[in-house]
Amino acid sequence: MAQSITTINEVAPSFLTLNVQSVGLSKEQFEILCRDNPDRRIELTVEGNLIIMPPTGFMSGWRNSKLAVRLGNWAEADGTGMCFDSSTLFTLPNGAKRSPDASWIRLERCNALTDEEKEGFAPICPDFVLELRSATDSLSVLQDKMTEYIENGAQLGWLIDPKNRCVHIYRPNLAAEILVNAESVNGEPVLKGFVLNLGEIWSQ
Repeated sequence: MAQSITTINEVAPSFLTLNVQSVGLSKEQFEILCRDNPDRRIELTVEGNLIIMPPTGFMSGWRNSKLAVRLGNWAEADGTGMCFDSSTLFTLPNGAKRSPDASWIRLERCNALTDEEKEGFAPICPDFVLELRSATDSLSVLQDKMTEYIENGAQLGWLIDPKNRCVHIYRPNLAAEILVNAESVNGEPVLKGFVLNLGEIWSQ
C-alpha cells in the first residue's frame, strides 16, 4: 500500500545547470562535449538545460555497483533483454538525453536499433529505469525525472531513497507507490522473476 512520508534533509541539487537553448547545441556538439568530459555525467533536458553532475560519492558508488550487479545477474539468466549501467545515456522520444543509474530494455527493442544508433546515444527509452538518490540529490528533481521516463515509454521505474529507506515505484497511468522500510521489491510483470533485496541497500 502506498504511504506518505516526511522527506528527510531535502537539499539543494549538487549539479550544475546551464541553459543552452539559445545556443542551439547540436547532436554532434553534445556528443563531443560528453567525450571531452568523461569524468562527468552530462544530461540535456527537453527545455534545453545542460545538467553537469559530479562523480559519484563513496556510498552511492557502492550502492550503484550492488544494484547494477543484481540487475545484470538477473538479466543474464533471464535472457529476454539487455541491462545498462549509469554511464549509458539515452535519447528519449521528447528529445531529452537522460542517463539512469541502471536500466533494462527488451531484446526485440534493442535489436530494432540500427548499428549506428547502438554506437551513440540511442533514441530509445528503457522499459525499466532505476534511480538511486544520493545524499546530495534533491528528491523532487528525481521524482520529476522518473515521471519523464514513464511519460516517454518506460513501463516500470524505481526511485530508491536510502536516506528515507523507501522506494518510489512508477508505472504508466498509475500514481507513484511508496514502499517504506521494505525488505525487497519485485519487478513483476516487467522484470519477470526479479526481486531486489533492499536489506543490503539499507544496511550501510
